[in-house]
Amino acid sequence: MVTENTNSLTPLLPDRHPQHDLFICDVADAVLKDVMQHMEHPFYSLSKKPETTVKRYRNGENWLEITPSVKGLATIYDKDILIYCISQIMAKLKLGEQVSPRVRINSRELLIFTNRGTSGREYQSLLDALDRLEGTRIRTNIVSGDEEQIDGFGLIDASSIRRKHGLDGRLLWCEVKLSDWVFNAIRKEEVLTLHRDYFRLRKPIERRVYEIARKHCGQQRTWRITLRKLLLKTGSQSPEKRFRQMIKQLVQHDHLPDYNVTFDETADMIIFTNRGTMAPAPMIEGRVPPLTPDTYERARQVAPGWDVHYLEREWRDWIFEPPRDADGAFVGFCR
Repeated sequence: MVTENTNSLTPLLPDRHPQHDLFICDVADAVLKDVMQHMEHPFYSLSKKPETTVKRYRNGENWLEITPSVKGLATIYDKDILIYCISQIMAKLKLGEQVSPRVRINSRELLIFTNRGTSGREYQSLLDALDRLEGTRIRTNIVSGDEEQIDGFGLIDASSIRRKHGLDGRLLWCEVKLSDWVFNAIRKEEVLTLHRDYFRLRKPIERRVYEIARKHCGQQRTWRITLRKLLLKTGSQSPEKRFRQMIKQLVQHDHLPDYNVTFDETADMIIFTNRGTMAPAPMIEGRVPPLTPDTYERARQVAPGWDVHYLEREWRDWIFEPPRDADGAFVGFCR
C-alpha cells in the first residue's frame, strides 16, 4: 500500500470540473443519490489491489456474502457508476418521467460528474469497473423495499459498450442494466443525497466513513459510534491499530463533507457533528397523510430503541413524492 505524504497534499482532491452545469446528462438539476443499503453495509472493496476472496459479514440478524469475479471485487470507486445511474433515475422520478433499470451513460459526462480526468486511462478504468460490477455476486437477507431477498444477485445485470475504432478505441458510451434489487430500492425511494465533495475524497476509507455518517447521523446534530463498530461497518481489512490512526488523521484534517469528526479516546468513541451544510430536503408535491397508531407500533418493533417520531421526521425529509402506501413505506424506512 502506498502511503501518502499528508504534509504535501491537501486533504481533498482538486475540483477538476468546477462548471457544475456540465455535470449532468439529460437532467440539469439531478443531485447525487446513493441507495441506503449500499451506504450501510460493506458491499465494496476499499483496496486498490484486486480482492478475489469471498467475503462474509454479519451484523445482528443481517448477513451478507459477496463473491468477486476473477477480476476482483467491485471497489468503492467502481460504485461511482452506480451513484451516477441512481442520480439520473431519481432526477427523472422527481420530474414524473418514466424510468427503467437500463441507463445510457455518456462516458465523458460520467468522468466529469465523478471528478475524474478524461485521459485514455480513465476511459479504460470505466471498462474495468463495469466488469467488476457485473461480476460481483451478492447473497444476503437484507430487506430492500418490503421484500427480503436471499437469492444471489449482482449490482448490475448487464452492460453494453460502444468504442471508437475497435477494441483499443476510446469508450464513447455505455449502457448498464441495474439489478432488480438495486432498482427496487431506488423505486422505493431508499436513497440519500451525497455532498459533491464525496468525489474529492482521496482515500477509500474516507468515502466509506462519510457514507456511514450520512446514513446514521443524517440531519441530526450528532451521532456517536465505537471505533470497533465503525471498523466493522466499513468492511476495512486494516487492523484496529491502523484504523485508529486513519481516524486520527481524519480528525486532524477535518475535511469530511457535511460532518465534523472528533475522537474520544477515553471512551474509544467517534463523534460526528453535523456542519449544517446539507441543503434542505426538496419539497414534495401533495401531502403525505398522517400515519396510523398501528404503524408506529410496527415501527417500534422493527427499530427497537429508536424514537419513531424522530424517524418519521427524517423519513418525511428525504422522500421525493407521497408514496402510494405511506404506512408501509415508513415501516420499510425504519427497518
